[in-house]
Amino acid sequence: MKNLTEIHVVGGKSLAGNISIQGSKNAALPMMAAALMHRGLSILKGCPKISDVFCMEEILENLGAVTWWENHDLYLDCTNADKTEIPGEFTRRMRSSVILLSAILARNHSCRMGYPGGCVIGKRPIDIHLMVLKKLGAVIREEKSGLKGKCSGFTGGYICFPRVSVGATQQAVMASVLAEGETVLENCAKEPEVVWLCRFLKSMGANIKGEGTKQIRICGVNRLESGNFVIPPDRIVAGTYICAAAAARSEIILSRVPVEEMKAFLEVYQKIGGQYYGKSGTLKINGREACRPVPFVQTEIYPGFPTDLQAPLMAVLTGNPGESVIQEQIFEDRFGSACQMRKMGAHIEITGNRARITGGFPLRGTEVEAGDLRGGAALVLAALMAEGETCIRGAELIGRGYEHICEDLKALGCRIWQSGTRKKEYE
Repeated sequence: MKNLTEIHVVGGKSLAGNISIQGSKNAALPMMAAALMHRGLSILKGCPKISDVFCMEEILENLGAVTWWENHDLYLDCTNADKTEIPGEFTRRMRSSVILLSAILARNHSCRMGYPGGCVIGKRPIDIHLMVLKKLGAVIREEKSGLKGKCSGFTGGYICFPRVSVGATQQAVMASVLAEGETVLENCAKEPEVVWLCRFLKSMGANIKGEGTKQIRICGVNRLESGNFVIPPDRIVAGTYICAAAAARSEIILSRVPVEEMKAFLEVYQKIGGQYYGKSGTLKINGREACRPVPFVQTEIYPGFPTDLQAPLMAVLTGNPGESVIQEQIFEDRFGSACQMRKMGAHIEITGNRARITGGFPLRGTEVEAGDLRGGAALVLAALMAEGETCIRGAELIGRGYEHICEDLKALGCRIWQSGTRKKEYE
């Protein structure tokens, strides 16, 4: 997916088959950053081969780490990762690069990095990240070219987050595990990605209690040991493929589905008429009757409906007769894919942070542009329903989070191919 620039889809075909869910992007990236805090080798098993992971790998190599892959296992030897500067050419490509601040400061006591970038889906300020680091003892300067930080050593303290933030919670946890004394974090994010980071750090010897709740307590330790951890499956990728089954009115089988992390999404999927059966992470997804509108759904912090699945759900609802309303509570600019779906014939009205979808009108294949990772995936789903061929440009954004979306959907019977390949190979 590194060189993915366009995806072509010919819609109107039913899906069938069995695919496995890749490792989680949002779990892998902070674990890669945390590996810096051990001066030795750490292994992340089942790591997704996506562009964001490759970008983080480049950053770690730029800092002096030695990395290599064995199939989907990523080896990170951070013995000599003693450099302290991350050029803006790296950080602009990925917002989650900001999580490296705590790891580098804890290890090397100074850090200089460009401002973080990523998808354009809202302001996404880093003010809470900087507040956390300052409260725990770092000196951070915001300069025109980026951030400059110094810290002789973090010191434990009490932090109450002014608003729930996944990234800031992870930043605080990483800054606290090697800090002197105890740190108490209040109003923490409860997302699975926070829990998985804490479990990874605990496997390295960190003393953390309360992950998955509003309060996390951390007693600093002198050092962390080698990390050896299996990346959990990606709940957003799983939700996207469930939406694909609904969009194509099809039955598919998904393995490695983190069902317990997806309750809010699965409730909405059932409300539109979708069904699922199974256990132990293998689900038979029946989207044949997933044709009802949803009067109202809003995105929320976990365990509510995830903002990352708002656009894929919207794509499905464009094909469901009746009126649906989606309210976006997390990011103010996350309806970018709506105007692209309108090019395909979707009836979507945006007012502030609310989208009103009048579904059931036929979609037509055309050229559309992915503006962000999840919105791009949503356009692929809309293309599954459209008559004729759809070309999704800017598909490199989709490669930030989906390892092999073309191969997965082709395995399910979709007529799909990517730029640089022959159409016949994907039909």
